[in-house]
Amino acid sequence: MTPSFRVVIACGGTGGHLFPGLAVAEALKARGHEVMLFVSEKEIDTLALKAHPDFRAEKLPSIGMPSVLSPAFIRFLRRSWESLGTCRRAYHKFRPAVVLGMGGFTSTAPILAGRLRRLPTFIHESNAIPGRANKFTARFATKVLLGFSECEALFPGRNCVVTGTPVRRDLGAPMDRKAALATFRLDPERKTLLVMGGSQGASGINQILFKCAPLLGRESLQIIHLTGDRDDRLAAANYQRENIPHYVAPFHHRMEEVLSAADLVVSRAGAASLSELSQFGLASVLIPYPFATDDHQTHNANVFVNGGAAELQREPEVVPEAFAALIANLLANDGRRQEMSAAARALLPRNAAENVADEIEAAVPGGRRP
Repeated sequence: MTPSFRVVIACGGTGGHLFPGLAVAEALKARGHEVMLFVSEKEIDTLALKAHPDFRAEKLPSIGMPSVLSPAFIRFLRRSWESLGTCRRAYHKFRPAVVLGMGGFTSTAPILAGRLRRLPTFIHESNAIPGRANKFTARFATKVLLGFSECEALFPGRNCVVTGTPVRRDLGAPMDRKAALATFRLDPERKTLLVMGGSQGASGINQILFKCAPLLGRESLQIIHLTGDRDDRLAAANYQRENIPHYVAPFHHRMEEVLSAADLVVSRAGAASLSELSQFGLASVLIPYPFATDDHQTHNANVFVNGGAAELQREPEVVPEAFAALIANLLANDGRRQEMSAAARALLPRNAAENVADEIEAAVPGGRRP
C-alpha cells in the first residue's frame, strides 16, 4: 500500500478546470491522501466547494494574462506575486509532497511555488491545444498530463503522458436505457435526442433547436433538452407546440440518467463534455462554442470527427433545414450511430482521474508505479 502524503491541486477559474480537479482530489482522498485545493475568487469556485467541505481550500488573487503592452499587465504581475506569496505561506504550513495544476493562470503560482520547494509538479491540459497559461507553466512542471494525445506535439521537449480528462466522480455508470427513459416519462420505442450546451454558450444551441423544432416535429423522435439557466420555458413551449415529446430543464444533476437515455447528442465540444460522451459511448453532433479561447473547442471536436465519433457543425453556418435533416438521418441509421458510439469509446482513456492519481503517486518516494 502506498504511504499517504499531501497533495496540492490548483483547479479554479472555470468548470473545465475545477470539476476535473475535484475528480482527482476525490480519487486521491479515496487512496488515503490529504488534498488542499487552490481556487480562484470566482463565484463558480465558491459554490462548488460548498459541496466539498472535506477539502481544505485557499483562494488565489490570480487573473488572466493581458498583453504585455496593456496597462493591465502591471496589475497582472502584482496579483501573480501576491498569489506566489499565498502559495509559499500555505506550503510552509501544509507541507505538500506534490503539486498538480489543472490549467489556467490559477495554476501558475502553485506550480512555481512547488518548483521552488523542489517538489514534483504536474500540469494537466484537457484540450486538444494548450492554453496560454499551460504553455507558460509547462516549463516549471515535472510532467505534462494530457486529455488528448493530439496535444503532445504542442509541448515539445516536455515529458508528457496521456491520462484523459477526469470526469466528476458523481457522474455514475451507464444504466439501462428503458430505466433511464422512465425517469423522464419518455417512450422507449422512440429515438431520443439529448441537447446540452454546457455551462457556457448554451444559448446559441438553444436558438438552433428553436428554429429546428417545426422541422423535427415531422420526425418520430423525442428530446431531452438541458437549456442552462435560461430558455427552459421557451424550449418547452416550442416542443409542446410541435407535439414533440420532451423533457426540458435548466440542468439535471444525475447526468448518467440523461446520457443513458440518449441515442444521439447535440453538444458543445468542451473537454469535459467530450470525456462524458466517450465514457458513455455516444454518437454526437458537435457545435463548438465560437468564442472559446484560441477556438480550442473546434480543435477538440475535430479529434472526434476525425476519429469517426461525431459530426461537426459550426454555429454561424448552421442552416435549420440541413441541421434537422442531419439529426433525422443519424437517428434513423442505427448502424452509423453504433459505429460512432464504438469510435467515441475508443478515442479517450478510461478512468482518467485514477490515471492522474497513479502518476502523482509514482512521483512521490515510496509511491507505486502506474
